[in-house]
Amino acid sequence: MKVLLVEDDDLVAQMLVKTLADQHYTVDVATDGQMGWELTEAYSYDLILLDVRLPKIDGITLCRRLRSQGLRTPIFLLTAQDNITNKIMGLDAGADDYLTKPFEVEELLARMRALLRRRSAEFSPELTWGNLRLDPSTCEVTYNNCPLHLTPKEYGLLELFLRNHHRVFSRSAILDHLWSLEEIPGEETVTAHIKGLRMKLRAAGLSEDPIETVYGIGYRLRQVKEQPAPGKKPKRLSSEREQQASSETLGVWKRAKEKFSSRVAVIEQATTAMLKDNLDNELRQMAVAEAHKLAGSLGMFDLDEGSRLAREMEQLLQTGEPLSQAQRQHLSALVVAMRRELEQATGKKSFDRLSTDDRPLLSIASKDSSLAQELACEAAAWGMRGETVTDLTAARDWILRKQPDAVLLDLSSAPSENELGWLGELSARTPSIPAIVLTERNSLLDRVKVARLGGRGFLQKPVSPTQVMEAIAQVMERHRTAEARVMIVDDDPQVLATLRTLLEPWGIKLSTLENPLRFWNVLEATSPDLLVLDVQMPQIGGIELCQVVRNDPRWSALPVLFLTAHTDAETMHRVFEVGADDYVTKPIVGPELITRILNRLERSHLLRYLGETDALTGVANRRKSIQELNQLLDMAESYHQPLCFAILELDRFKPLNIQYGYEAGDRVLSRLGAMLRRAFQGEDAIARWGGVEFVVGMCGMTRSDGVRRLSDVLEAFRQEEFVAPNGTAFRATFSAGVVEYPQDGTDLQALYRSADAVLEQVKAAGGNCVRAREGRGERT
Repeated sequence: MKVLLVEDDDLVAQMLVKTLADQHYTVDVATDGQMGWELTEAYSYDLILLDVRLPKIDGITLCRRLRSQGLRTPIFLLTAQDNITNKIMGLDAGADDYLTKPFEVEELLARMRALLRRRSAEFSPELTWGNLRLDPSTCEVTYNNCPLHLTPKEYGLLELFLRNHHRVFSRSAILDHLWSLEEIPGEETVTAHIKGLRMKLRAAGLSEDPIETVYGIGYRLRQVKEQPAPGKKPKRLSSEREQQASSETLGVWKRAKEKFSSRVAVIEQATTAMLKDNLDNELRQMAVAEAHKLAGSLGMFDLDEGSRLAREMEQLLQTGEPLSQAQRQHLSALVVAMRRELEQATGKKSFDRLSTDDRPLLSIASKDSSLAQELACEAAAWGMRGETVTDLTAARDWILRKQPDAVLLDLSSAPSENELGWLGELSARTPSIPAIVLTERNSLLDRVKVARLGGRGFLQKPVSPTQVMEAIAQVMERHRTAEARVMIVDDDPQVLATLRTLLEPWGIKLSTLENPLRFWNVLEATSPDLLVLDVQMPQIGGIELCQVVRNDPRWSALPVLFLTAHTDAETMHRVFEVGADDYVTKPIVGPELITRILNRLERSHLLRYLGETDALTGVANRRKSIQELNQLLDMAESYHQPLCFAILELDRFKPLNIQYGYEAGDRVLSRLGAMLRRAFQGEDAIARWGGVEFVVGMCGMTRSDGVRRLSDVLEAFRQEEFVAPNGTAFRATFSAGVVEYPQDGTDLQALYRSADAVLEQVKAAGGNCVRAREGRGERT
């Protein structure tokens, strides 16, 4: 639970922070009312502790202002003034409870718990997941009535998921909830704490991991499996995320409409003054600025006509020459037309949302129903939803409506232009839908056609379902943009609010900044993957900010996209001269902006992916895996948990290459990599260290656990049939040596030497076997 404490007395603040931290609360501290206001605008809190007597903005005024903005977070007043008038004023201002200083800490904690329980029906006295129980009143966690000893952050993670069992949390959202502003680390810290919590839950005896990794988004609480009553169909999950998104969009529109009306009022005031020949330069400039902002933001709500009217008003107002009577009348008519546009507008806009089932959706379009069903079953094994369509005409409409994460098009031996035209439509969607073509043809011209139309993959029949899924998984991995960080600087708060509504559903973490003077501090604090700048801002413009970024070695390679209402040649030249990567013109068209941002992020993600991944097998490369394995070792040491380390090598691979060819050998390596990725969980480390050597690090696993898991992989790998270019079928095997931390080594180098010694024994005995050190737990 995250609490904001607004208190100017350092001694009181320090005491409360320590007390609340001991109770597993995360606390941000503001020393004056203005800082408290800014923090509530930037972050979400579960409860606000608010002193009444504060510098800059007093507590009662701040409380009243927060409630006027629609904030529903519980507010608890702390006051040294023990008189009924101040208490009444505080409660009337919107406070939920109050306590008079000096107070007993136990009473404060009890009242806080009562407020939090009343806030939501989900806040039950005891939180459960099967036989796993968490008691917030005592901060105790048990499984099968046996206590679990968790660190404060692990406890916070578990409580967060148990309280929000339908919600998916990105790593950045978890940081916002469980870390204070003074201690926010990198997002990899969340991954490390998730791993530590999983290890302790597994060690306690949980056979199923209660924390589910959601592809491309983050983590959520796995639903407890329940068998439906006989003859009763399971209920379909409600579209909770879609409803929440719709509510957020409506809220943005309501706030924006009020702001738009006030801006039109300024222009209306200037027009009236102009008609009376008493328009001063200050009012004219204010009207020009408001018209400029309207032109840039109205289009984001599908008010293209309003944007056009604002642009025309801006042009009339900013001319240095006096307007003729006809021009003044025309300006007045434009204001009337703008009022009419706003009155008729509803603010409804189609924002694409993620499905309630957060597994990736793969649409399989094939006239071969048996092949389509086989591919759908394989997709399920890879953690995806596979939906099949055999009527290609009907499939087109379904795909464009549902927007899956990827599409597999099984085209005829001679695909028609109409069939290939699909690819162009999928590529033009916002966001684009990666498509893989499966066909019997393999000509260069066909490949060029597919590439020109935006296809992301090309597979020639015959090909196994496993090979198809390997290609799809690689394409989807390259297409991911989840958890990307984007920083947007624009002086128009309505533009920032709407951009947040547009971009956050795509898994993008946004940092928005209205005051460019704070640019450098926010840039260093957020470390964005992409920077979006408005060209024209007061005090410091986007062009100057871009120059500052390009002049700093740490940020010189950061992609920069400009927002501009000016499309003249001089502005465009200046934008690209200072190092811009792209630009979008105002009024902003949502799909265009999203496409440009996602494309830029996708290319950045691809570069990182290529730098950390072995291209042939899809597992981590040596450099990346050494970092992961050392992190696992640090966690194993911190939590006193075992760690299993293994080295795998393909048996007799050189003769296999000579007999069947290097292409066949590459297929064997690729297939083994895919099977290892499927067999091990996300917190395990899997890598190719060169040639035919793979390594695996398994969290919380003993030697015998590791031998069992790798033996299952070996058994499945033995059943795989490979086909050489000459049509000859063959099979392959591997050998593995398994060791355990800390018995067989306390660092990565020592574990590697121990595992390598075991592997040499296995190979000397003929291979095709998984064995632990000293023969313990051996299984073939």
